[in-house]
Amino acid sequence: MRLHHILFPPFLALRLAPSCQQFPRLCATPEALRTKECCPPWEGDGSACGASSGRGSCQDVEVPDQPDGPQYPFSGLDDRERWPLVFYNRTCQCAGNFMGFNCADCKFGYFGVNCNERRESLRRNIFHLSRTERIRLVSYLNLAKRTVSRDYVVATATYREMENGSVPMFADVSVYDVFVWMHYYVSRDALIGGPGNVWTDVDFAHWAPAFLPWHRVYLLHWEHEIRKLTGDESFTIPYWDWRDAQGCEVCIDELMGGPSPQDPSLLSAGSVFSSWKVLCSRAADYNSRGVLCDATEEGPLHRHPGNQNRNVVQRLPTSAEVEFTLSLTNYDTGAMDRSSNMSFRNTLEGFGDPQTGLGSSSRMGMHAAIHVFMNGSMSSVQASANDPIFLLHHAFVDSIYEQWLRRHRPSPSQYPESNAPIGHNSEYHMVPFLPLHRNKEYFISSKDLGYEYSHLLDANQRLAESMRPYLEELQDVWPWLLMAGLFGGIVTMAVTAAVLTAKRRYGGLPWLPARKWKTLFILPERQPLIWSNDTVESSHRNYQTST
Repeated sequence: MRLHHILFPPFLALRLAPSCQQFPRLCATPEALRTKECCPPWEGDGSACGASSGRGSCQDVEVPDQPDGPQYPFSGLDDRERWPLVFYNRTCQCAGNFMGFNCADCKFGYFGVNCNERRESLRRNIFHLSRTERIRLVSYLNLAKRTVSRDYVVATATYREMENGSVPMFADVSVYDVFVWMHYYVSRDALIGGPGNVWTDVDFAHWAPAFLPWHRVYLLHWEHEIRKLTGDESFTIPYWDWRDAQGCEVCIDELMGGPSPQDPSLLSAGSVFSSWKVLCSRAADYNSRGVLCDATEEGPLHRHPGNQNRNVVQRLPTSAEVEFTLSLTNYDTGAMDRSSNMSFRNTLEGFGDPQTGLGSSSRMGMHAAIHVFMNGSMSSVQASANDPIFLLHHAFVDSIYEQWLRRHRPSPSQYPESNAPIGHNSEYHMVPFLPLHRNKEYFISSKDLGYEYSHLLDANQRLAESMRPYLEELQDVWPWLLMAGLFGGIVTMAVTAAVLTAKRRYGGLPWLPARKWKTLFILPERQPLIWSNDTVESSHRNYQTST
């Protein structure tokens, strides 16, 4: 069996490879694992799931019995099967607009103490952010990377290695790295017994129908955690529109970090991201030892955009390829994996040819092309979320998914109920989320989840949105422009008054010829209007000295 679970060519992951079993901290205890119950109290009233306040209740987890596809022929070997039953069979089921592992949060799109304020957030093109907003984005990312998660820990061993929960093995990581670990865990190879014995043809969030719904939930949770961390409820993830791009436009120090002059595979010291350390980036090592990632730091972030294997990816996707992908009417087809033909999901994910729609393409397109193009940490599925470009990229992929949903208005039955690869049937709970989410619940418009994309607004709104950062920059300098205007007006009035006074003084002498009046006006000795060089230099020195 192959030892490396990668979305892209093995040599990329091996050469450059540098995200969470979302375990609530309160459920990572011997007692919770022994009883298989994750129903923490809500701080508001101290009752499990906020039951006393009507927020939710502790209930049995129901998992579907629909058959999976043939890609994963095992049962009972992997902790992710029938998620989350290996770890918990009772969790909080929240009522109304409440959400969260203890029903303390609001459903996506709702805000307020009682989760009854409906708001729509706007995800915007990163190049339409003002300078202040760009600085804030980078600061929030760095804060998330430097702040240990208050709510979550990550598993560093299997349930069996934890002796069926009696010896919990979890690690503290940052808010950002919770999501790095989540992406690793959902896409890792299955450990089926002993060092080097792994099954590579399995992924609970890629290569099959749940690819788009899963990443939609991932981004929503990431957005939610940043809002909680910063207190900024207006925060949204911006997107990078990479259609027709000639290179990595966001790879500048002001945004996601430019290349280091000393080593172009590393980031510039001028970017805060150059000091970031990756984790869960050594898939081959974990597989050879038959272990999970232990969530320790593994070196710097790598990225060398445009230096990829051109036999796999020649360039970034074009507008025409995006439009062809959007024209495909079937969400998924056939075996619902990388071989699917004329499948919107498979073509957008990058394994269907973006010009013909045929699956199992020898070249990567669309979503996968950006990962390969980045030629570094992004080029391995399990390590890709280490790079903050991952968020900008997947926000744009999600916007294409949203555009397809609005154009084709698929019925819920288009999402498969059975025979999809394991983890991808409609009723399957998404690995490794707690709170629980089913795949089919996110086969709906983003507007139903409380957010919109700026490039999907109508023409007038798009124009206003694209102009907004420039107007905000103008607003910032407006007081200075106003002061300059006032000063200029005062100077103009003073000069005008001086001219009029001189004209009255000399023009009021009828016996003085016009030629002589002009001579007197232009060259009066007492108040020269044309300064000598010596006078100018002296004046400048005095001004500088006076300051």
